[in-house]
Amino acid sequence: PDFRQNLRTEMGDGRQWLDRVIVIVYAVLTGLAVVVFTLLADAAFGLYQGLRSTAWWAPLIWTPLLTAAVVWSIRRWAPGAGGSGVPQVLVALAPETPESARHRFVSLRLSLAKIAAVTGGLLAGLSIGRQGPSVQIAAGVMLHARRWLSPRSDISTRELLVAGGAAGIAAAFNTPLGGIVFAIEELSRRLQDRSSGLMLAAIVGAG
Repeated sequence: PDFRQNLRTEMGDGRQWLDRVIVIVYAVLTGLAVVVFTLLADAAFGLYQGLRSTAWWAPLIWTPLLTAAVVWSIRRWAPGAGGSGVPQVLVALAPETPESARHRFVSLRLSLAKIAAVTGGLLAGLSIGRQGPSVQIAAGVMLHARRWLSPRSDISTRELLVAGGAAGIAAAFNTPLGGIVFAIEELSRRLQDRSSGLMLAAIVGAG
């Protein structure tokens, strides 16, 4: 009888299923965001190589000017988008970081700024990797799902950050299992039992 009642409760809670659908949709959007970021980054570096092959001396002017513009823009409008990306997600996950301060390290706005900054850096010819930034970008997109979840949802902000960061690894390297391992070993060992399956499904979906 308890099993039947629990099953009816589980299947009959429409809002809970809507929250799950929202998380999975955002997982797909997270993977797509990393794909778009990858395409922009590759295109930007290709343009730089074309510029260098056309005029070998051009980077002597282009690189410092564009680098200065990118650094100034980030410091002026989105200081949280600086750095490699992984440390920012870890700070946002740290228990001592207040809930109200997490947006300084991970948010949709910072994800967009990160995409622009890394793309600009590669266009300038800087040696920048995509994997670290992918983690922060994905975590910011995934965290935005919090806005649409039910107030009584048992999906926590921390779980969204864990799933987003791991999804960034899964999508950047096309390794869903690698994202799961990253989530467990690097980002968090305290996923809620009730939501862990959903979070792992989100990571695989993004990958």
